[in-house]
Amino acid sequence: MRETDFIGGFAKGLKVIEAFGETQPRLTISDVARDTGLDRATARRCLLTLAELGYARYDGKFFELTPRILRLGHAYLSATPLPRLVQPFLDRLSEEVGQSASASVLDGTEIVYVARAAQKRVMSINLTAGSRLPAYCASMGRVLLAALPETEARAILAASDLKANTSFTKTDPDVLMAEFARIRREGHAVIDQELEIGLCSIAVPLENARGRVVAALNIGAPAAHAPAVDMPERYLPAMRAVQAALRPLLA
Repeated sequence: MRETDFIGGFAKGLKVIEAFGETQPRLTISDVARDTGLDRATARRCLLTLAELGYARYDGKFFELTPRILRLGHAYLSATPLPRLVQPFLDRLSEEVGQSASASVLDGTEIVYVARAAQKRVMSINLTAGSRLPAYCASMGRVLLAALPETEARAILAASDLKANTSFTKTDPDVLMAEFARIRREGHAVIDQELEIGLCSIAVPLENARGRVVAALNIGAPAAHAPAVDMPERYLPAMRAVQAALRPLLA
């Protein structure tokens, strides 16, 4: 892209929107400046513009996003057939196995949930379409990273904050690259309490008819109900059936 095609102000506004999240729904101008790296005056203008357009509200100290911001995410979900295609399959899979099932895509160093069928809440955070998790320690993230060329996967790891969420979390890039190689061989990824204590998950890639991985599918369950070592035998047959059924439908 040519430098003259880049709209700096628009990029700054998007950065300000991304500063808000579940753990920080209300932010001051100083908070946004700190989290985005923008100077205070720029952060203030962006926030006031969002408030003027109805995407944020301001009480004189704190800004918070309004439901209008959902229009931005809805535009993607409406324009992309993937969520509509996979949701019925997730619903049936979740009912069949009695656990939550999800689908996600890769976005930089994170996965973004595009569809979900929840049986019960198995994480301390509430996962819905649009939720994000670090790719390196999520089962769907590892499946999606394993599908990339090794140089690209390693570059994403280098850009990631490889922190240990639990004592089980793998954070060494070489260990993770070896894990990706295993996932490519076996066709699935299993996470044993690396994202959160008490949570295990298993994921498989969703390929289109041309064999390109376009998303990932997972099942998450409490470790007390479904230990990681038992997940392949317990859930893979049903997940493979969904893989096969979706393959001719995915673009």
